Amino acid sequence: MDSSGALEGSSPLPPRGVNPANFIIPPVEGIAGGGTGYGWADVGTESSNLCKGVNVIDPTQIPSAELLHVWCMPSTANVGQQEMPRPFDHVSLLAARNERESVQIALRPKLSWASSGLAGTVQIQCTDLCSASGDRLVLGQSLTMRHVVPILGVPDALVPLDLPIAQINLLPGETTSIWVSVDVPAGQPPGHYEGQILITALKANAEMSAQVLSKAEKYNLYRELKSCLEMVEPVDGKPLDEVAERLKSATSSLKRLLLWPVFQEFYKDNGSCDMMDEDAFTNISINMKFNVTVWDFTLPLTPSLPAVFGISETVIEDRFALEHGSEGWYDALDRHFKWLLQYRISPYFCRWGDSMRILAYTCPWPADHPRSEEYYSDPRLAAYAVPYAPILSCSNEARDSLRKDVEILKSKPHWRKAYFYLWDEPLNSDQYELIRSMSSDIRSYAPDARILTTYYCGPSDAHGSSTFEAFVKVPKYLRPHTQIFCTSEWVLGNREDLVNDITAELQPENGEEWWTYVCMGPSDPQPNWHLGMRGTQHRAVMWRVWKEGGTGFLYWGANCYEKSLVASAEIKFRRGLPPGDGVLFYPGEVFSPSHEPIASIRLERILSGMQDIEYLKLYSSRYSREEGLALLEKTGAYLSPERYTLEHTPIDLMRAEIYRTCGA
Repeated sequence: MDSSGALEGSSPLPPRGVNPANFIIPPVEGIAGGGTGYGWADVGTESSNLCKGVNVIDPTQIPSAELLHVWCMPSTANVGQQEMPRPFDHVSLLAARNERESVQIALRPKLSWASSGLAGTVQIQCTDLCSASGDRLVLGQSLTMRHVVPILGVPDALVPLDLPIAQINLLPGETTSIWVSVDVPAGQPPGHYEGQILITALKANAEMSAQVLSKAEKYNLYRELKSCLEMVEPVDGKPLDEVAERLKSATSSLKRLLLWPVFQEFYKDNGSCDMMDEDAFTNISINMKFNVTVWDFTLPLTPSLPAVFGISETVIEDRFALEHGSEGWYDALDRHFKWLLQYRISPYFCRWGDSMRILAYTCPWPADHPRSEEYYSDPRLAAYAVPYAPILSCSNEARDSLRKDVEILKSKPHWRKAYFYLWDEPLNSDQYELIRSMSSDIRSYAPDARILTTYYCGPSDAHGSSTFEAFVKVPKYLRPHTQIFCTSEWVLGNREDLVNDITAELQPENGEEWWTYVCMGPSDPQPNWHLGMRGTQHRAVMWRVWKEGGTGFLYWGANCYEKSLVASAEIKFRRGLPPGDGVLFYPGEVFSPSHEPIASIRLERILSGMQDIEYLKLYSSRYSREEGLALLEKTGAYLSPERYTLEHTPIDLMRAEIYRTCGA
């Protein structure tokens, strides 16, 4: 990587922002899309000085660089198993405060040094990132590492690795990658932070335990952690809020680490160790410098664009064997809600009824419950769905419950974030009439309530209208019973000019908004989140939203895989849908005993796209929206739904230009 964060050594690609018709993208196991790699040209690899032989190789006697290739790839790269090595380079990232930036470290064995079908085992050790003034981005909090695991042969699942030391197994002739993320706290002092990642080939059958770690290795870890604790504890001259945060997070976690059994032998001898052993271990490792420059501006805590994503409550109930309304059910929903907020997403839970009726709600508790205010007032939430209980039951009790909730919520400052999602993609006049009826019920006691309706067509039985004319006239059919008109990007195709036809029918002066969504379509080469699409194709979904002027975005489901009654069962995508459609994260139990969801690479790219919107909004507020659109085009990042960058460099150029003109 160069100092701007751009990666060098990428394979030949077409000109920026251009998808020529004769540029062939290799398929991924029959999946349409952008190929398994960032590039796939044959890249020459240096031959090892070692030759394969019958003798077992002892990696403790050989520099690890002789045993494996290590190189960097951007977060938009799909690093497939056959990805060919690039030149070794160090990592340099640029990030604002309250932003997450990620990079991938790819590893590929040059030869095998183990048995049992493995090429060998690799240890990965990472340090905190420190500035010259003593500030830190702490490992395990601001700095995390995850192993990229293929799904249907496509790199997608991000399985957390143990820190500060982890190990992974490498297979002969295959590339694997580690996803490294830096989360910069909102209060982080700007500046240049430096750390390192040590990558070391281990002996066959080595295990990460106190029994097999050498005394030098254990002491190296012990000394580093103890030094970190001693550096954090002095608080003279620091603001009180920073003191509290540092002492609470760093001190407690580091003291807990120092009590690990692996350090027991140092409690008495005060850390004496054979330094020659330590030096020998360090000298054989591949030392990758990891640098992050934190910019002097902060992304807003509340996303500028409401992005509401559905979570199927029935999928959670089935897979985790939870009874609706039980304590375990509330715990599971709460865990999913809090976890998704880190992605600048405003989650809603959903249960589908007949004819595409939908019960959508952000908070599982009623508005008068003590936990509800915690949900609705969370500043990371840009919009929240209020449940329309009568959609499941038309009883007086359900209507009274709805009225009570609305009366409480509309008295709160956060009521401006509220919306009702009653029906998904109505098809005919009868369904339109039901939407009008439910909306009238709500607005009889909450006249300023916002109703959201998704649609990809007009009513099929509309008289005297063409298909497209009926689609454009939906606001006329649903006014004043819908305020958020949410249309499918699939309908637009590559016709950006149709946006003006749609928005011309809206009345923003009366609070009407235009949102968009993707689902089964659009398909390649347009932006979407299907498995196997290019990384820039995933990220471009939000570029498209911003360029077209949408004020919100909806995604129908983030966990809508096939039904299963076992938490650890294999994930299967729903039949009839493109692979990955409706699935943006996986149950942790599929990969480990953890209950925490496992993010997909696609979900991380959604976050990056949401952060790009904040950059573009900042730039436009300083200059103009026209200048923001010109910047997208000038850098080659995004021109149209079928003309956007295939490589990562234009993204860094766009971000750096925004910082140079707005943040410096």
